[in-house]
Amino acid sequence: MPQPRVTRDGLPASADAPGAAARGGSGGRAAPAPGPATHRGFDTPGDRGDRGDRGVPAARTPAVPPATRPVIQRASVRGQILDALRAALVSGELAPGEVYSAPALGESFGVSATPVREAMQQLAVEGAVEVVPNRGFRVVQRGARELAELAEIRGLIEAPVLLRLARTLPADHWDDMRPLAEETARAAAAGCRATYAEADRDFHRALLGLAGNEQLVRIADELHRRAQWPLGGSPTARDRLELMADAAQHIALLDALSAEDHSAVEALLREHFVSM
Repeated sequence: MPQPRVTRDGLPASADAPGAAARGGSGGRAAPAPGPATHRGFDTPGDRGDRGDRGVPAARTPAVPPATRPVIQRASVRGQILDALRAALVSGELAPGEVYSAPALGESFGVSATPVREAMQQLAVEGAVEVVPNRGFRVVQRGARELAELAEIRGLIEAPVLLRLARTLPADHWDDMRPLAEETARAAAAGCRATYAEADRDFHRALLGLAGNEQLVRIADELHRRAQWPLGGSPTARDRLELMADAAQHIALLDALSAEDHSAVEALLREHFVSM
């Protein structure tokens, strides 16, 4: 998949999913040759070490008129890199057990190491990577038991909410969810795990959002994101079939909800979370 380029105004130069992330650091894989960089990241005064001498006030900078003041979008750059790294985790391009350095990844993305390091630190908070001193970040190796535990927790949270909604919402209300379910089917047919991961989470967020509990949606979405990290390796033909089966359950669930078949809804929810 092509690598994302970041333009000077902080927007991605391409809507495509990120390419294979560069690997670096001792024990890591060699970084692929980067394309022409169009942006080298934004360095804050603190990054440059700009400060006045002790006891001497720093020189004042003339105020820039609002009409000409540049818009610095450092946070946007970091957010784009974080999204790209998350997609690379889901697709398996960031391989479990491998160590990746921020400078090498930054070179691959065409930005400085700073936003990459910040994004990786966020992934460390989420449990996706761990810090390796003086080397970079190692992708956490996960076992099947962890995935099963996450699926069980998601089922305990989401299934009761959806069953309650099935008994309280009008049947025709579920038609609004069909475009999202159909999008998961298209993403599954394409076989791209990163694209499917986003469509899958969009669908589940929309369903849970009907309950009107923002904290529920936030917590469930975080669990869902963690459940999407693969055990390792690259996608295979079997992975594509699994994605298509998962998407088909979304369609079947909406059919059962529209028909007010509560027994079928309960059975589909049980199967959906167990089969993850």
